[in-house]
Amino acid sequence: MITDYRYIGKPTLRKDAFDIVTGKAKFISDLTVPGMLYGKILRSPLPHALIKSINTTEAKLLPGVKAVLTYKDVPDWKAGARPQHVRVLDSKVRYVGQAVALVAAETEKIAEEAIRLIKVEYEPLPAVYDVEEAMQPDAPLIYEQFNANVLPPESRAFGPRTLQEIVIGDVDKGLAEADFVVEGTCAYENIPNPLPPETPGVIASWEGADNLTVWSASQGPHMFKVTLQPLMGGINIRSIGSPVGASYGSKYMSWQFVMPAAALSKATGKPVKLCFKKSEHLAAFTVRLGSRIHGKVGMKKDGTVTFLSGDWLVNTGAFSECAQFMIAVGCGEAQLMLRCPNWSLKPKVICTNRTASGQVRGFGGQELKCALIPLLTMAMEKANIDPVNFFKKNYVKPGDGYYWRDGEWWVCQGTDYTRAIEKGAETFGWKEKWQGWLKPTAVDGARRRGVGVGVHGNADIGEDVSEAFVRLDGDGKAIIHCSLAEHGTGQRSNICKMVAEVLQLPLERVFFTPVDSLVNPVEIGPVGSRGTYAIGNAVIAAAEDAQRQLFEKMAPLFKVTPEDLETSEGMVYVKGKPGAKLPWSKGLHYYGACLGRGRFEPDFSKPNFMIVFSEVEVDVETGKVDLIRVVCATDVGQVIDPPSLTNQLNGCLGSGGIDSALFEETIIDKRLGRIMNANMIDYKWRTFAELPEMELVVLETPVAGHRFHAIGVGEIATAPGPSAVLMAVSNAIGVRLNDYPLTPDRILNALGKVNAAKRRGKQ
Repeated sequence: MITDYRYIGKPTLRKDAFDIVTGKAKFISDLTVPGMLYGKILRSPLPHALIKSINTTEAKLLPGVKAVLTYKDVPDWKAGARPQHVRVLDSKVRYVGQAVALVAAETEKIAEEAIRLIKVEYEPLPAVYDVEEAMQPDAPLIYEQFNANVLPPESRAFGPRTLQEIVIGDVDKGLAEADFVVEGTCAYENIPNPLPPETPGVIASWEGADNLTVWSASQGPHMFKVTLQPLMGGINIRSIGSPVGASYGSKYMSWQFVMPAAALSKATGKPVKLCFKKSEHLAAFTVRLGSRIHGKVGMKKDGTVTFLSGDWLVNTGAFSECAQFMIAVGCGEAQLMLRCPNWSLKPKVICTNRTASGQVRGFGGQELKCALIPLLTMAMEKANIDPVNFFKKNYVKPGDGYYWRDGEWWVCQGTDYTRAIEKGAETFGWKEKWQGWLKPTAVDGARRRGVGVGVHGNADIGEDVSEAFVRLDGDGKAIIHCSLAEHGTGQRSNICKMVAEVLQLPLERVFFTPVDSLVNPVEIGPVGSRGTYAIGNAVIAAAEDAQRQLFEKMAPLFKVTPEDLETSEGMVYVKGKPGAKLPWSKGLHYYGACLGRGRFEPDFSKPNFMIVFSEVEVDVETGKVDLIRVVCATDVGQVIDPPSLTNQLNGCLGSGGIDSALFEETIIDKRLGRIMNANMIDYKWRTFAELPEMELVVLETPVAGHRFHAIGVGEIATAPGPSAVLMAVSNAIGVRLNDYPLTPDRILNALGKVNAAKRRGKQ
């Protein structure tokens, strides 16, 4: 196996670095289209209400206003989790911040003034925010078609056998075999906002009645074409992507800003740009699913789990664009973490009157495991089992099987991550620090230290189809045709490195086409850590195919077979005869080209892995928690770009990661239904001055199925952290905690020093 690569595994300059630092890169807020109007949204101040009347007369008369739309005027497009049930505008509002009316005007200022001139009369309705309250017979119905506010379990999100629950084996048999049985309720419901720096934005423009062009700041712009075309009556969508000012999973196929812009463009006959303000981004855009588990676990003394059963209650808020997708992935990921023969874990997706949910990095698995791992630790404590040994024993091994999101049985053909667990534990000093369950590592007056650990993995590194073309031009350049958006991680540069490595070209001679569904093949985008494995494989195959065609064209010139040739620096050589060489142009001619095609088919047999160790210090007098140290350990097969990997793993802290265990929280005043911290002062983030000590342990055990033996880990970096911190804080204070975030009032309440419900307004 080649290990001394030219580019792979070595730091290289990002292809877009110069454009970003000089301001040349055009983000969605920088883009304009001739004749463009500006869209704005009037949003509901109430969590649940009927709209009795809307008076738009004054708004329409304002000079510069070109359209004012209400639920009576918009197309009957529907979206949301299946069955689609959310209109662009409706006569009923279901959360504070839901769109009530749309305005298009010549300037943003005029559009904002028009919004203020719209007069709406509401009939308030009772609201419900808790999932179990929402299922009660007397709870207000948020959608009349959904009994007890529960979305139908039937879903075909990932095909006819889409995974909807984990029901395997015989739970009664597992109960009889268990040495210990524990039961409890654990939750991950603080709905952290991933909050990328750039707000969601789009430009929509119609050409005739059936052709819509969309420019967007989307992590997967091609998915607008795939998902919205059928929802909008089978129209043809051309989707063009701009660089993304980060996504953290949240800016993917979000119809909530595309459909309103498209409706305004349709009404005006003009392109319409709609970008959220930061307050809208915080208060009205989608957040993470809420997750609560009522469960029971059986375990043997050696850490073998004999059964797991329970109800997984998922709070999707007023709606979700993909809750059923996330449930399917979460149920698959739970099986990667836990080798258990007997399961009965049944999810319910429940609507409430809080902010709607959407996808966030972690995509179902983080939501499930941040509630499931605390339940498992209750059994570990009873059996007095070290959690590191438990995870080492129970994480999926090669040869183990699991049902994945498609409902099919897959057998693991990936890496045994035991070595990564052991190396991470050694680096952290786990054996020296671990004192047992609910026991601090150290005590210094009111300050207590504790340690914890969490794991996560995902088989979606091989999800869905990817297609790519690589074109070799006669002037010695390679052009990659792929709708891969640059969402801040440097993925496009890393794909260029793979092509440059295959073709032995300088990086500066490898280029990407703009992200445009009109000229590029199918690509769902860099989600689920699939960029390196799935997209990478498609592009590598395209480069190899183009190279094969090149050699077939050049072989007659050398009077050899194509297999006798190799290429470097835009020249073709006869193997073993470095003097026998010709430039590509001799075979392609200056105006010729080779167009190679690559395609990746779904492969869920190679899960990735991440383990996070955390050390915290808790002041038991004030309840303040400080994150002292974090060690992340993984095995990536082969590092593609060291700085990119380091940045991804260091991103485990914020944006819905570790800090969602501590202070990242969307706080709702349940008397009004409003988010109280929808600004960058009250929404708490970690500052650079508060960064903990971070260490990364990255192993490279070659992975089959990829030319460079690599898999991705970016999406899973955040997921193990919250449960690791929850465990660490519980151990530090000697009291078990089963939900998040671990704010001072909750710590003091757990210690019996303050009533958290009173401090938090019974939220």
